[in-house]
Amino acid sequence: MGKLLIVTGMSGAGKTIALKSLEDMGYYCVDNLPIPLIEKFAELIVDGNEQISKAALGVDVRSGGELPLLKEIFDNWDIKGDVDYDVVFLDAQDETLIKRFKETRRAHPLSKDGRVETGIDAERQEMQWLKEQADYIIDTSHLLTKELRKQLSDIFERNRAYENLQVTILSFGFKYGIPEDADLLFDVRFLPNPYYVAELKTHTGLEQCVRDYVLKDGVAELFLEKLMDMVSFLIPHYIEEGKNQLVIGIGCTGGKHRSVTIATLLYEMLKKNADYGLRIDHRDITS
Repeated sequence: MGKLLIVTGMSGAGKTIALKSLEDMGYYCVDNLPIPLIEKFAELIVDGNEQISKAALGVDVRSGGELPLLKEIFDNWDIKGDVDYDVVFLDAQDETLIKRFKETRRAHPLSKDGRVETGIDAERQEMQWLKEQADYIIDTSHLLTKELRKQLSDIFERNRAYENLQVTILSFGFKYGIPEDADLLFDVRFLPNPYYVAELKTHTGLEQCVRDYVLKDGVAELFLEKLMDMVSFLIPHYIEEGKNQLVIGIGCTGGKHRSVTIATLLYEMLKKNADYGLRIDHRDITS
């Protein structure tokens, strides 16, 4: 029995990139196939077509009034159990989607009045049932193209376990403002500040000399130990709750030394056993 992926989600969330990535992994990809033809296509996979052992179908709101028919197809597959399929739902924050549409100057497929916001609201309502049906929910709000490709590769090529949570470790400087999308905030301005050491001032927390200075008195290591305990405790509960994005903000005054050091070390510690999406971003390191 072949493998079938239904790749869907919000317009502008990265479905085209996902399909191209899956194609590179050997999936036979078709975008916007008419819903009534999906069952016929699935039969080719079920029958063990030697030319198509695994396939991915892009489905989105462009299907219009036919979209609800997909639920009937899923129900039939679930009852018969003859189609091995997963639903991958790509999502992003509304602000991110709006920005992407404005950058590409594309019109949203449901924005009848010309406003992207209106289209996004309407699309969320139409796509909600598909999101609830999804086996994988990937939030691309903070993902670069290469990071989305890697996440898909980890799931579908390397068969890594995956929970529907994307964790972002974000270092920042308080002088430039608190990140609006941060879920958890930690202030590390109590740690030794390399900014006041002439030979360290122009370096960053990505360099060993700065890292050694921040860690010199043992306080930072103790803080990291306690922070790791807290985050490790919280993440499984966020996953259980169904949360699909968690942004952990680590802040110091300028966002170059202490916050970068702690954020990097936390990321390295979490990465060892992460079965969820994990990335790091240093917002103000070049400010």
